[in-house]
Amino acid sequence: MQSISVKLSRWLFRGAGIYGLIVLPPNYFLEQRIGVDFPPPITHPEYFYGFLGVAIAWQIAFLIIGGDPVRYRPLMIAAVVEKFSFAIATIALYAQGRLTGATLVFGSMDLLLGVLFGWAYLVTPKFAPAAETPRGSV
Repeated sequence: MQSISVKLSRWLFRGAGIYGLIVLPPNYFLEQRIGVDFPPPITHPEYFYGFLGVAIAWQIAFLIIGGDPVRYRPLMIAAVVEKFSFAIATIALYAQGRLTGATLVFGSMDLLLGVLFGWAYLVTPKFAPAAETPRGSV
């Protein structure tokens, strides 16, 4: 029987991965639009598309972690760093007046997920409980 913390960690990481796979890929088709809505235009598309690729790869990692939180518990530390790195950057850039409020919302969501990922790391057991040996087996 799984503990409630493992079930919640499973739900959290799977939900985060699914959410990310819904909101990130459409950006591949929005480079020009982003440049119009949030000037200036993107001048280094390799950074834009590189960011999207890495972010999507992490969504897949979240799904993997969600598949077996106990087994992949060490990866939760990297997931926390991934979330906090974007969240802290957006907060700092917004404070400097270099970022729109819309982007700050996504950074705030990453901050919340980073906190929840940290919580999941703390409450997920380090090892799966040993299965009981059936009677009569050696």
